[in-house]
Amino acid sequence: MLPEEILPHRAPFLLVDEIIEVVPGELARGRWHLSGREEFFRGHFPGRPTLPGVLMVESLAQVGAVAILTDSRYAGRLALFGGIDKARFRRQVLPGEVLELEVGLAHLSARSGRGHGKASVGGQTACEVDLLFVLAPDEPPARPV
Repeated sequence: MLPEEILPHRAPFLLVDEIIEVVPGELARGRWHLSGREEFFRGHFPGRPTLPGVLMVESLAQVGAVAILTDSRYAGRLALFGGIDKARFRRQVLPGEVLELEVGLAHLSARSGRGHGKASVGGQTACEVDLLFVLAPDEPPARPV
């Protein structure tokens, strides 16, 4: 499954290339193939490129959003960050590597959800994080005039 079929994100901020497994409302797994041509590698860090940790967390959140939005109860909603807890970075991720992404959801309600994400490369954990999602309504809020 292509993430664009579920997520509103688009390049350059779509940080997952493929979804390889989904259990709606429970779990999603995906992959992000890092070619090394991504613009952020130029400045993070020149001569020693490494994937910024914050982008690893965002890629996990996008995979978690797939798990939420494929559940028919939440179709058409927008899954936003509500919080990030216990983020730990254990390994650098380098150009040319494939980041394996997995998010399991622990709790979902009408307005929010919680999950645990893990990103790894070749079986080695690169990042683990607890995520809080806020589910926005189908329609954007009216803007004050």
